[in-house]
Amino acid sequence: MPFKDILVHLDATPQSGSRLDVAVSLAQRHGAHLSALHVVDLAIPLFASGDPGGGAAMAQIMTQVRNEALASAAAIEAGFRDRMRREGIAGEWRQAEGPLAETIALHARYADLAIIGQDDPDAAQPGATGLAGDVLFAAGRPVLVVPYAGHFAEIGRRVLVGWNASREAARAVNDALPLLTAAETVHVLAANPHRGPDGHGDVPGADIALHLARHGVKVTAEHRVAPDIPNAADLLLNEAADMSADLLVVGAYGHSRLREFILGGVTRTLMQQMTVPVLMSH
Repeated sequence: MPFKDILVHLDATPQSGSRLDVAVSLAQRHGAHLSALHVVDLAIPLFASGDPGGGAAMAQIMTQVRNEALASAAAIEAGFRDRMRREGIAGEWRQAEGPLAETIALHARYADLAIIGQDDPDAAQPGATGLAGDVLFAAGRPVLVVPYAGHFAEIGRRVLVGWNASREAARAVNDALPLLTAAETVHVLAANPHRGPDGHGDVPGADIALHLARHGVKVTAEHRVAPDIPNAADLLLNEAADMSADLLVVGAYGHSRLREFILGGVTRTLMQQMTVPVLMSH
């Protein structure tokens, strides 16, 4: 079943245009409705709490911040609506005020796929997992994370699936089926697999490849053991480069600690070092 309802987060950063390009390409390919979400996050400046002017100074600061944010939002909205008209896509503009990650996650629950940007290491990030991680673990929907560097106008032709036989990986594969069935080639890589009761069969990766083949996916599979590369994320990124993949599909692992999600090692590495868009599910 194709994606019919896609959400993309747009903001004033240069990377926002790359996300919109990806979203437009997918919406055209799947005949999907495209919703753009812009969040006005009016975080209170920390320095204002100690201002001797008290409430009046705070109100003045917040009014200025809000006016600037709304002016920026209006420009982004105009660009989005113009793009929708030119591309002939059914689109919708959404603007909301509130905490950034929580607001995106809320809107993502009513979409088949949410498209957000990779966290920029030079920018401050909310929470222990950054924006991408916070949305991923709260949304309950697959999240397509677009790298902050590079341009990715079209994705999903050459797809790499990172398979570790986990619940998260199984969900990611299922969530990605609309892309996998349309891909020119899909390669499943079980990186440093451990045979046994963890879900891998006699030939790691073969079972999920057979399942995908039954859906008509043009799929190949392999498992690779590299003792000198213990982090499976590095193997996946190397393979993505070798096969010129334009999309990586993986399950995202994290666990709760003191009411915050802490990313697993592979997920954290991919979030930080991705070179192609990554579709993740939790």
